[in-house]
Amino acid sequence: AALTMAFERGAFQSADAFIAFLGLDVRAKDSGTFTGRRKLTKQGDPEIRRLLHNAALAAARKGHWKQLYEQYQARGLKKTQALVILARKLARIAFALMKKREDYIPRTA
Repeated sequence: AALTMAFERGAFQSADAFIAFLGLDVRAKDSGTFTGRRKLTKQGDPEIRRLLHNAALAAARKGHWKQLYEQYQARGLKKTQALVILARKLARIAFALMKKREDYIPRTA
């Protein structure tokens, strides 16, 4: 419901714009040859980010999402980084479903 309300607040041209609105986009602090830390902008509603984080935690325990989560950790990402990636993926899926006005049908294979 929170994602639906956020989606209805604006006319988003792309999933990237929706992700930025939620505050889940990554800000880079780079200059010249210096490569700084990457951090979330956290510009959006903190409650929606918390709900997406909780959804990512639940998704990381089951099926296809668990495999993705484990792949990210095998690549050397920390747990929080892998969960943020899952939360962003969930938000992108929700955006696509709301934009096309379709129901979610998970893959069976």
